[in-house]
Amino acid sequence: MNDIETSMLAYVKEHDSLRYLFFGGKGGVGKTALAGATAIWLAKQGKRVMLASTNPVHSLSGLLGQNVFGQPTPVNGVPNLWAYEIDTKDTIERSKQEIREKIQWFLKFADISTKAEEFVESATMNPAFEESAMFENMVDLMLGGEYDVYVFDTAPTANARRLLGMSQVYSLWVNKMLKSRDEARSLRELLSFTKKKEKDPLMEYLVAFRDRMGKAREMLTDPARTSFFFVTLPEALPIAVITRFIGWFHDFGIPVGGVIVNMLIDKEQVNDQSPEFVRNRVAMQDRYMVDIWQKFEGMVRARLPLYETEVRGVDSLSRMANGLFA
Repeated sequence: MNDIETSMLAYVKEHDSLRYLFFGGKGGVGKTALAGATAIWLAKQGKRVMLASTNPVHSLSGLLGQNVFGQPTPVNGVPNLWAYEIDTKDTIERSKQEIREKIQWFLKFADISTKAEEFVESATMNPAFEESAMFENMVDLMLGGEYDVYVFDTAPTANARRLLGMSQVYSLWVNKMLKSRDEARSLRELLSFTKKKEKDPLMEYLVAFRDRMGKAREMLTDPARTSFFFVTLPEALPIAVITRFIGWFHDFGIPVGGVIVNMLIDKEQVNDQSPEFVRNRVAMQDRYMVDIWQKFEGMVRARLPLYETEVRGVDSLSRMANGLFA
């Protein structure tokens, strides 16, 4: 089967309540460009759009040809579109300060004289701390509700899996913390000479945090509002990567919008006189397209060509958008 059952255009029209679109896949397949093209197309439909990067190695500024690092920035030449490369360093510092305050509350509650800084350094040295900070920034954007649509350029798929999976991990962790905290508070009150209940800022924080993560998980798993699009090339490794992770996303409850095939060589430009290298690449892509139609039957939303020039800047992204939503 070589025809697209539901195109990107048809899919978006059928899901007109979509608010959160994520683009992922193996590194180097064109996730950032396709997220940018989608954001531009949506903005041209009159929607207020936020294009945000949750990839620690940002490339949005380079793609758009303007600095969008650290804060939401209007995109030059595209009304209704803002772009934002999330500043993980700033987020990490703010998260450290929050953790410092929570640990100080806990130490005071437990009458422990140890300095909070030792705990802070231990807690924030974990390699996953940056991803955790990035996830919280993403949730802040989503819960802010300032824009009609949010388009996320995610990290390579393995990182995106962990990033989006944190809503569930956080919920499990916070529930255990709340149980332990409640037991400790009950024991403290039982042993206390006074029946006065002390205010517990950490408990209040944990309850608020659990509710916030619950809302994030609800948004991420709502097929009416959220879709994750996988980008692949007609090559073995990118296909294998997204095949593995599509199943995981389904199991986790994150709606998969479909697959976009990028960088196809235009066969009409190739003939017997073309260089052997080009003819071999076309033959290879043809073989892998058979795999794509079989593995992702009914899920392919678009096939995009390998452009003769680099996709960079609003004009070339608009050209890509026209192809994506043809």
